[in-house]
Amino acid sequence: MTSLDRRRSGVLLHPTSLPQAQSHGALGASARRFVDLIADAGFTVWQMLPIGPVDASGSPYLSRSVHAGSAELIDLEDLATHGWLRAEPGPGAGEPAAHFRARKLLEALIGFENQAGASVRQDFESFLAAHRQWLLDDGLFLALKAQHQGRPWWQWAPELRDREPRAIADAQTRHAPAVDQFVFEQYLFHSQWQALRAHARNRGVLLFGDIPIYVAHDSVEVWAHRAFFQLDSAGQPVAIAGVPPDYFSAEGQVWGNPLYDWSALQRDGFAWWVARLATQLERFDLLRIDHFRGLESYWAIPGGAKTGKDGEWRPAPGAKLLERLATAFGKLPVVAEDLGVITPEVERLRDGFDLPGMRILQFAFDGSATNPYLPHNHVRNCVVYTGTHDNDTTRGWSDALDANTRRHVADYFGVAGDALPRALMRSALGSVARLAVVPLQDLLGLDSRARMNTPATTRGNWTWTFSWEQLPAGFSAEWRHMNLLYGRA
Repeated sequence: MTSLDRRRSGVLLHPTSLPQAQSHGALGASARRFVDLIADAGFTVWQMLPIGPVDASGSPYLSRSVHAGSAELIDLEDLATHGWLRAEPGPGAGEPAAHFRARKLLEALIGFENQAGASVRQDFESFLAAHRQWLLDDGLFLALKAQHQGRPWWQWAPELRDREPRAIADAQTRHAPAVDQFVFEQYLFHSQWQALRAHARNRGVLLFGDIPIYVAHDSVEVWAHRAFFQLDSAGQPVAIAGVPPDYFSAEGQVWGNPLYDWSALQRDGFAWWVARLATQLERFDLLRIDHFRGLESYWAIPGGAKTGKDGEWRPAPGAKLLERLATAFGKLPVVAEDLGVITPEVERLRDGFDLPGMRILQFAFDGSATNPYLPHNHVRNCVVYTGTHDNDTTRGWSDALDANTRRHVADYFGVAGDALPRALMRSALGSVARLAVVPLQDLLGLDSRARMNTPATTRGNWTWTFSWEQLPAGFSAEWRHMNLLYGRA
């Protein structure tokens, strides 16, 4: 089963949006039930956001690791069925949810040590052997952050900040219990994820993941691989990521991520990127590279700048990187996030490696018949969406249209104004695009209250969840009919 071997359709839903995900984790019965739901409805792809550990913002795009899975997704109920912990309905009175989860995962390690059989222990040892290098770095990074009261790594004691060998060896000994706990939790994530992937494959569903192009400054990646980033001797970025001023922002945008030292990465044979992709391909059948244009050229803003005005475009060796990845993995199962202002050079890079781009229907209606997001301008080698996690729901988008745009969109689809959300979904499925993806919020007809993220805001994002009761009667039959009608089931 290959990624885009035929016409397919998928559903966009982050695992944290599954029922009970916030309290008991997402990778157990709830995720399997969701796979069954979309499979019965004729969808064969489940797309989600990055699944690494997140910071206090909750953003999946601000992970401290490119390898680790989020322990918040580990399903506690599945662990209870192993007998490794006692089933509890949730946190006790006054107990924070994070404390409850940490307590239960500590209990699970004790249960594992006392009760796990030989085959499970052998599976654990195989996992450790295959992933030892990043596991130990990640676990120690997390332990050292706790030792330093959560301060970023560049504010640690200099010998730990700079990873002096003796200091690191001492820290590994001192923090061995915390590292062991981290490794165990990553094993739980890995084993539950592989069980979910096996179930999805059995139902004919591919898993579609997401790779942010950049990593957070306060991450194990930058701490452990400083030579691959544009940093000064104190670990501060010489240049940071962002975008220049444009129609949407006169100041540009400052993202703050440290930029890659592409020369250093290339001298190392892009090994860091090869390892990164290898981890994700253990989990996913298809991957999206966010901000793909940064592989061709990137906007470099001086470190410490407050706006994106003073940056400059610098070339990136995207072709050499993709050639190296193709040598390692064969034809790349990668989708290029090519939204926004894209140059001919970026298009040549994308097309040179036969990578599908993206089309967003909510972006299509600026009044120009040549808009590339309009359905009649789609190409086969692309992925079409009604909207993404950064867009409003299609119901919310439709409700917010001004009168003239609403008439224009209704005229384009030949429907009444109140039928626009459904028209966009049918148009996505009817597109020539090889893959059509619809957020679950759109399939459920939900308004702006179900929006996942509003860019440039810091509150109210990443928390939406649905309930099984929201599924209308006949959901699977209705969407299976639609997928059959448009040749996607």
